[in-house]
Amino acid sequence: MRELVELMARNLVDFPDEVRVREVEGGRGVVYELSVAPSDMGKIIGKSGRIVRSMRAIVAAAGYDEQRRASIEIV
Repeated sequence: MRELVELMARNLVDFPDEVRVREVEGGRGVVYELSVAPSDMGKIIGKSGRIVRSMRAIVAAAGYDEQRRASIEIV
């Protein structure tokens, strides 16, 4: 699923080489920490947070299929 987060982010930004995804296991599931270039932050967040909300919904649905809770945080 880490690859899914990375793929979505790389296709949205101007500097895909600066996309980093870190997987952090927790008691309630897994959190994917996404970092991008400062100039690409707005492209990942989107207008009123719509893009990041959509990405979180996709990851949550994919996590549901694997029977684990998953979410995205932007760092």
